[in-house]
Amino acid sequence: MALTQQRKQEIMSEHQTHETDTGSCEVQVAMLTERISKLSEHLKINKKDHASRRGLLQMISRRKSLLGFLQRLDKPRYQALIARLGIRG
Repeated sequence: MALTQQRKQEIMSEHQTHETDTGSCEVQVAMLTERISKLSEHLKINKKDHASRRGLLQMISRRKSLLGFLQRLDKPRYQALIARLGIRG
């Protein structure tokens, strides 16, 4: 369920704002979105895995918080990010 180092690098290169950016809101939300999708697939198969379900809810909450911060900070960046990631239909 953990992301491989190679996949993390791909996500960072797609969403970073400058060359050495590894922790901006966009990168963090993209990483969380990837982990959430993988964990959601796991939970479709393993319905009784309540510990992972709790972790999923924590990740969703953290992503929601970061998106709220980004929305307050810079509305166009927020709109571009959710369109790029395909979240919040």
